Amino acid sequence: MKMIDNLMDLQNGSDIRGIAIDTDEFVANLTISAVEKIALGVLNWATKKLVKQPSELIIGLGCDSRLSGPQLKQAMIDVFSQSGAKVIDFQLATTPAMFMATQFPQFSCDVTLMLTASHLPFYYNGIKLFTAQSGVEKSDIQEILSSASAAESVTALNTQPVIQADLLTPYADFLVEKIKKGSQSTLEEPLAGWHIIVDAGNGAGGFFAEKVLKRLGANITGSQFLSPDGHFPNHIPNPDNQEAMASIKQAVLKAQADLGVIFDTDVDRSAVVTKSGALLNRNNLIAVLSRIILAEHPHTRIVTNSPTTNHLKVFIESLGGKQVRYISGYRNVINKAIELNEQGLDTQLAIETSGHAAFKENYFLDDGAYVIAKILMLLPKLKENRQTLDDLISELKQPVETKEVRFKLEVENYRQLGEQVIKDLANYSVPGWTIDPENEEGIRYTLTAPYGEGWFLLRMSLHEPLLVLQVENDLPNQIKPVLIEIQKFLNNYAQVNQAKLVEFLQ
Repeated sequence: MKMIDNLMDLQNGSDIRGIAIDTDEFVANLTISAVEKIALGVLNWATKKLVKQPSELIIGLGCDSRLSGPQLKQAMIDVFSQSGAKVIDFQLATTPAMFMATQFPQFSCDVTLMLTASHLPFYYNGIKLFTAQSGVEKSDIQEILSSASAAESVTALNTQPVIQADLLTPYADFLVEKIKKGSQSTLEEPLAGWHIIVDAGNGAGGFFAEKVLKRLGANITGSQFLSPDGHFPNHIPNPDNQEAMASIKQAVLKAQADLGVIFDTDVDRSAVVTKSGALLNRNNLIAVLSRIILAEHPHTRIVTNSPTTNHLKVFIESLGGKQVRYISGYRNVINKAIELNEQGLDTQLAIETSGHAAFKENYFLDDGAYVIAKILMLLPKLKENRQTLDDLISELKQPVETKEVRFKLEVENYRQLGEQVIKDLANYSVPGWTIDPENEEGIRYTLTAPYGEGWFLLRMSLHEPLLVLQVENDLPNQIKPVLIEIQKFLNNYAQVNQAKLVEFLQ
């Protein structure tokens, strides 16, 4: 068993993430011994936070399709059951369903843990935690890992038998009832006559085809990669990935389906492909959900992360809403929405361009299946009005060009370097570049002649030693001149690796 030098290195914002399987390039650090210690840290944290003894706790655990999931989950189950806690093993689960296990009365878990590393390669794994109140914060993970680091051993106290339970069926029941009610249809099968394809990417989302769509009357012929397979042999299960989106688009067009739905590995993110092949992800998904939520809650605020198109702001405001651009990170946008509501400013939706979307009506839980449920509720009405999903975003202007470039920061104190570069760029004067004051992350410029019509954003990556540049323009052949000017600026920083930019400019 490999020793863990520093469990604190496993913190990934508001969850835990690490290498669970040795590869030629990486040595595993999220090992059985590591998760045993983490389980002890969770026990210490939970007893303090919930003011309960271990024997009073109900702890639920689940995992996605990753190869390392069952073994790591079992190691944590052993620790929890030996402590005297009541343990429920939900086996294959999704991240949103694991939160709902704290809400469903038949389970009433105090704490739930989901083993997942989202869309990352097969050799990764991680842990997301929930209480009945919400997902945990960065400070909670820090406390858990700090306590885990000090834990000496696993001591058997009063081992309790472990309960195995099916969570995905009651969770699917919950979604089915939501869709029936939201569609305002009296039919038992409100999606009858609709052909909807699901692409689960061999993650945990395959249940949605049979347990949700088929029950609602939809034809699911042509659905693909529904079976869990931790090797992810077909494509990365990631709605923000071009290859994954191309795969579901091809499946929809080939089957002449009405709709395609794609999930990430643990189903906290999703995206849609329309009958025409249009991709409803990133800005387009935000636009669709904005239209839905503004019809239900006129004039509400919608919190997004910072790298959204200028056209999205225009679109939301045209519907009577207000966009609040905030810093990236799904917990950040969710917490901002919660903060605004606490200030008396109605905010019904928090969503990132990555596909993380959380509704106030649904505990501000980022739930990819619930996002699809909200869209499915519209389908009977759209058919009645002879409309399509494409119609919902027909007024959202699409940019002519977009480009993302990532710059590796080759220095130990990379955050200090990155922040200095951003600060210096704010003082870099170029005709046609105007700083956008409505920005909370990095530096955002509005572009006008002679640099076309658009914007660019330079920001720090949340967890990696990278500067991320996103550029968008409404005129053709205008991004390259912007990048040439940025290259001139970055030439002053020897430790900012411009290899990707140079490759593009060649």
